[in-house]
Amino acid sequence: MTAPASAEARGWQPPRLQQQPFFEDKNRAFWILQSAGWAGYFILRTLGGMSNAMGWTYVFHTALLTATGYSITLLMGAAFRRFIKLRPVITWAVSVALVLVAAAAFSAIETWSYATFLRPGSRPVGLEFLSSILLTFSLLAAWAALYYSINYYLLLEEQSDRLLRLEHQASSAQLAMLRYQLNPHFLFNTLNSISTLVLLKQTERANAMLSRLSSFLRYTLVNEPTGSVTVAQEVETLKLYLEIEKMRFEDRLRPIFDIDPAVSLARLPSLLLQPLVENAIKYAVTPQEEGADIEVVARRSGDRVLITVSDSGPGAEDHWVKAQESTGVGLANIRDRLAQAYGANHRFETVSNLRGGFRVTIEIPYQVEASEELK
Repeated sequence: MTAPASAEARGWQPPRLQQQPFFEDKNRAFWILQSAGWAGYFILRTLGGMSNAMGWTYVFHTALLTATGYSITLLMGAAFRRFIKLRPVITWAVSVALVLVAAAAFSAIETWSYATFLRPGSRPVGLEFLSSILLTFSLLAAWAALYYSINYYLLLEEQSDRLLRLEHQASSAQLAMLRYQLNPHFLFNTLNSISTLVLLKQTERANAMLSRLSSFLRYTLVNEPTGSVTVAQEVETLKLYLEIEKMRFEDRLRPIFDIDPAVSLARLPSLLLQPLVENAIKYAVTPQEEGADIEVVARRSGDRVLITVSDSGPGAEDHWVKAQESTGVGLANIRDRLAQAYGANHRFETVSNLRGGFRVTIEIPYQVEASEELK
């Protein structure tokens, strides 16, 4: 007879305690601290009285003081919630005055309780009711200081979170703006080529180019403008883009890809390399009758990814200066996107080759998604 499978074997997992930040629920945190603090006050003061042979009557006296302090600080907390929104000078002045009044009331109750439970028959009068005001003022002032400290900390943390969210939104908006610059720029060039093919009555080539353009734009719309893609995905996009351009230049455009498999899962901003290839076509392939080679190389070096885009064109510096000034995108766009994505933790270099041609080098951190890293 087979023993029944255990709960764990059947796939049941014991419930896990959800970790919640202590101050996420401010109301809950207040009641926990309030109750724990006054419970500690009751225990310590009771132990102090019992160790001094005050008798069990002292327990009733301490319980009354604990209830009094608990109630008074609840009223103080309700008032402080309004004071904290006022100007700092007014907040502190009114708070000190309130603590003084509360300390006087607390002292009067403590003096009466002491005379009633511990010294029956004594009759305090007048200023005698303020005999313990220094102790009660110190206690309530410490409570008020703790209350304001915690609430000012929470306000500061809330403002810091709001500032971080605003900075993230501004950064996302900047990245989106830089990405969206590329689509109309590329679209204009491609549609101009399609228009030329239509005028030349090369409808089959025009239809093929429109089909490839549709696939390329579909890819750009699917991916978030502020998101990232893997190197493998970026290379596939480049190949799709080059299929469109190859219909214009045919054998004059000779793309070469040399991608290390070790960097295929590394992530980078989407459509980061497309402007480099586009500029290489414009300033290396277009001016030369024989066209040019365009090589894309990606390598991993430790925790860094090195990507180079080079061409075998003229390599004149003024060509790439014009590339930065002519449309407002291209190299300047890539620099801005890298700065937005990585801050100072990246490298972007342009070099004119000695034997002609131009090379752009990008170095970024090697980053992969956690799910991809576990595969």
